[in-house]
Amino acid sequence: MASAEDVTQNSESETPKLSDLLDRGWKFYEEVDTTDEPTGSNPIQVKVKRGIMQLEEATRMVAQLELFSRNEELEEIATTDLKYLLLPALLGALTMKQVNLSKRLEQVQIARVYFLDFLKRCKEYNISKFELPKSSETSDDTSEEDGSRPPRPLQQADLISMATQRQAKIERYNQKKDTEAKLSAIKAAVESEQADDEVVRDFYLLNVRRWIAIALEEIESIDQEVEILKRMDALKQFQSSAQPSQPKRPPMKPFILTKDAVQAKVFGAGYPSLATMTVDDWYDQHRRKHCLPDQGVPRGPSSSADYDAEEREKEEKEKQEENDDEEALQKARDWDNWKDTHRRGYGNRHNMG
Repeated sequence: MASAEDVTQNSESETPKLSDLLDRGWKFYEEVDTTDEPTGSNPIQVKVKRGIMQLEEATRMVAQLELFSRNEELEEIATTDLKYLLLPALLGALTMKQVNLSKRLEQVQIARVYFLDFLKRCKEYNISKFELPKSSETSDDTSEEDGSRPPRPLQQADLISMATQRQAKIERYNQKKDTEAKLSAIKAAVESEQADDEVVRDFYLLNVRRWIAIALEEIESIDQEVEILKRMDALKQFQSSAQPSQPKRPPMKPFILTKDAVQAKVFGAGYPSLATMTVDDWYDQHRRKHCLPDQGVPRGPSSSADYDAEEREKEEKEKQEENDDEEALQKARDWDNWKDTHRRGYGNRHNMG
């Protein structure tokens, strides 16, 4: 079988090479995975979309070239073609980097398909020993049955299964660390194109084994997230159907502080405790209704006489001032001078205090 490099080199110069498409998509993933910027930021999401486009185009070219077949062994695959086994894994990883809450369930399901396709192909070539996860249809049926049934107590078989899964996770973690250490040792030689064919082949196979561990972890995480997202959607639908449509509330009236009687009649007071009349208006209203405390009570003779005497004295004083009486003016000046030198209440011995 001819390698992909030989086929793409004979194609037109305008069409991008298959290896370039994979390298670009792989580089976009590494930039997105190692950056300190938020995943939801616009520059990161642009890189995610570009990487997915590059890898999708490379996947279409691999399908057209028929690089992989179920009838061949791992040793029959050309060294330069081994890296194209990573295409579905990289597509799944970049799909998981997309941030769109309205389409999150669809995105994680697509990523699961990519990861599962990658694991199936690796299983066919016996690249590593692992158990394939259940298909999405089987996991959905199991989750629905578990949701409808009441929880049953743990049995001995369940405890053994949990212990086995835990041990498998520990082994995958150790293998992943060991694989990453070997990759870091030969990565520089491969990238500088100074390594021989055997080292390059080991480099790509180590990458494939590393991504097998990553894909198994991602599928386990996706299954948990899918269950949560489906329960959230079911809860939203239940709440929307259970809650009756609430009647629309009338718009609130603005609070208007009135300035005169006309505005008070049109807009209202605005606040319950806002004054609606002045003190003089109140006094006149109660005087007309004969509701004042001292209204209707006869005054004593002494008080009325004193009141009349004071009135007459004020009138005479005003007349004298109007007629420019010299004696009255002099008396008023003396009184003003006396008040300047004596404090208020001086000589008051009858009403002290």
